[in-house]
Amino acid sequence: MFQVSINRKFLRSMSLTATASVSVLLAACGGGTGTASYSIDSSGNLTSASASTKLANGSTQTTTVSSTPATTAGSTTTTTATGTTTTTAPTTTTGTTTPTSPTTTGTTTTTGTTTTTGTTTTPTTTGTTTTTTPTTTTALKPYGQTGTFTLTFQDEFDSWNTAKWNDAIWYETGNATKNYAVSNGSLNIWPQRDANGKFFKRTIDTYGKYYQTYGYFEIDAKLPIGKGTWPAFWLFNHIGTRRPEIDVMEAYAGGGPNSGWSDANLHPTAYAPTVWIDAGNLAGTKTILTSDLSAAFHKYAVKWEASKQTFYFDGREVFSVNVSMGDPMYIMLDLWFGSASGQADSTTPTGSGNSYEVNYVRAWKLS
Repeated sequence: MFQVSINRKFLRSMSLTATASVSVLLAACGGGTGTASYSIDSSGNLTSASASTKLANGSTQTTTVSSTPATTAGSTTTTTATGTTTTTAPTTTTGTTTPTSPTTTGTTTTTGTTTTTGTTTTPTTTGTTTTTTPTTTTALKPYGQTGTFTLTFQDEFDSWNTAKWNDAIWYETGNATKNYAVSNGSLNIWPQRDANGKFFKRTIDTYGKYYQTYGYFEIDAKLPIGKGTWPAFWLFNHIGTRRPEIDVMEAYAGGGPNSGWSDANLHPTAYAPTVWIDAGNLAGTKTILTSDLSAAFHKYAVKWEASKQTFYFDGREVFSVNVSMGDPMYIMLDLWFGSASGQADSTTPTGSGNSYEVNYVRAWKLS
């Protein structure tokens, strides 16, 4: 209950307007200070009032009232106003505010913590430094080699790249039956019969797209099995009527010049590096006896210098030919049938499960 007594005669003598407002300083219960305002009508009746008091204990008390006319006694009229009073205690906030800051690699990242007690805010900063060491990439080098090499060609076979490869030898149109694909990070070429029921050869090469004279050339591959299979990796060019050729790897199954070419199950257990100065002009060849070349991946490579060609198997030198071969050549990968392997037949496994599988092809310039 908030009650205000007003002497209307005194107010009128002050010539107040019909809606005059006056602010007065109040003494609040329990001690404190505050302000109040009210309005009266032309007859001197209180129409509205409000008061805001700050108590000694720090609380804020707000009172609003509406008025009703009261009785008159003598020269004094008493108006009783009834309203509501709201007391709000001071707000004390204790907590931790942690802003999230982005972390930048190689720079200092600061996480801020703000603690607020009462009306005092004290920022607390904890610094954290995150440092990332730059990654050093080691340039690819030929397997098992030392010295300086500059990588000039590379395909890791993450996808089939027509900007690098053709799928038929230069003088033929590729067979429409699909017997090659890039999958699981490898190029796969497999024995397959075409629409006429015949085995057909597949050549993948860089003719018209990539050539190089001299350098180091390397593949990582696993070979197919079966009678007639004849996988190869070679460097070649057709220049007018000339056919310079460096066969890095040719493997046979089901036949060959000696028993080292294959075992009884037609698994390739040997291959031959060969150098041809021209068609029919052999500079040198050698049969390299091995374990089963279809059981695991192996690296086949040649280091081609101006007057020498040196061949490597899993980084180990196995053969060399001293001859000048100065023509630029392109890279060839193929799966053919015949020659020393004989002819494929019903015993030859077909399908992608019996693939000439090439994990990568890489070439470097020599320094």
